[in-house]
Amino acid sequence: MEKRLEQRYVRESVSEYSELALPNDANILGHVMGGKVMHLVDLAGALAALRHARSAVVTASIDYMTFLHPVQIGQLITLRSSVNRVFRTSMEVGVKVWVEDLKTGAVRHTSSAYLTFVALDGQGKRTPAPQAIPETEEERRRYEEAAVRREHRLGMRKQSL
Repeated sequence: MEKRLEQRYVRESVSEYSELALPNDANILGHVMGGKVMHLVDLAGALAALRHARSAVVTASIDYMTFLHPVQIGQLITLRSSVNRVFRTSMEVGVKVWVEDLKTGAVRHTSSAYLTFVALDGQGKRTPAPQAIPETEEERRRYEEAAVRREHRLGMRKQSL
């Protein structure tokens, strides 16, 4: 029999991670490499999933990622993440990437992504995660949209098998 899990508010998973874009992160154009941004997105997403599940988590998928503007060396990269919805052992996490020009203070949204994480127990097996409780209108919207994205992910998965 499966144990009944407590529920957690979405706000309890909200995480923020910042890193300065340094020269060793640059591509040949002098912008931060997309792979570096993706690494940071995975890290920020994992922080929110860990906060929510309070157990080990692994990345199961990234739906897609947008790159709206390049990140310049010397800018501060800030990633904000939170759990959108839990589907038993998996959870969708949304991550937004912001950059700040430290000389002018200008901040702009540069990237977004949706990731799926799976909660694991001490033996590395899937384990149920607490349900996410949305409170705000935006959290409820993201909660509902996560179900639509999940159906799309599952359909794509079947096609790739």
